[in-house]
Amino acid sequence: MKSFLVPATLASGLMLAGMAAAWAAPAPAPAAAKPQADANAPTDVQQIGDWTVRCFPVASTSPCDMYEQLDDKNTHQRVLSISIAYVPSANRHAIQIAVPLGVAIPKGAVIVTDNFTSPALPYRRCDRGGCYVERILDNNAIDSLSKSGPEARVKIVGDNGKTFQLRFSLNGFAKAHDAMAALAKQKAKSPDEVKAAQEQAQKAAQSQPGQQQ
Repeated sequence: MKSFLVPATLASGLMLAGMAAAWAAPAPAPAAAKPQADANAPTDVQQIGDWTVRCFPVASTSPCDMYEQLDDKNTHQRVLSISIAYVPSANRHAIQIAVPLGVAIPKGAVIVTDNFTSPALPYRRCDRGGCYVERILDNNAIDSLSKSGPEARVKIVGDNGKTFQLRFSLNGFAKAHDAMAALAKQKAKSPDEVKAAQEQAQKAAQSQPGQQQ
């Protein structure tokens, strides 16, 4: 089986940090139910097939992602979400997969399509919202997903040993990826620019009234 994972390095750690804004953001709210303006809300949103392409107003090496979320029809709780981001400066991708709590952590998650099966993708962390795969992906994996479809699934194992198939759509995947990558190239900042922006924001926060030590 071909492995599509790139070993985690300091560089990949920087990429993961740069994608935190996209990964922490929820799916866009419907137009009729928009909340009060959020400074971290996506400024560019496109619906392409079953994927949402989003870019965020942050200084980042990867300011855009492509996102799909599936909710339980009865409880409206998230069952699965997938976010894929692109880092132009390194020509690499990263993926976050969110699944419910109660999974067998050592088993990881496996992406399966009609012509592609990933290795077991380890969970990086869990919180009250679920457990998360957060990994750098080889570009070959993206190519395989682009040529698959239109249906795919994430296979997980519960802590009771039962296997679950969480289905998602690849409708529009290739076009959404190309749009996301193009926007990322336009909007991405270099690591030095990101660091400078973070330092500037930190200084501004420290200069605010009530922030002095």
